[in-house]
Amino acid sequence: MTRYVKIGEARTHLSALLAEVEAGEDLVLCRGATPIAHVTPIFDGREHAALCGTLPRERAKQRAVTTSELLSWRHEGHTR
Repeated sequence: MTRYVKIGEARTHLSALLAEVEAGEDLVLCRGATPIAHVTPIFDGREHAALCGTLPRERAKQRAVTTSELLSWRHEGHTR
């Protein structure tokens, strides 16, 4: 989730805000109502590499979706 914070509040609570960013939250610094900076966490490259290796293996375990299934899902939940 993205949190919008004014610069004055960011100065006062910088340590707490950075802890939230480390926990995965995005932070947008604002001057008044105008966004001026976007602060996001920097993730460890090893985590990214592990995920890139895991996703193709997990995806290979899934069965292929047929065209008829896709078409049946198209209007699922819609009332006519």
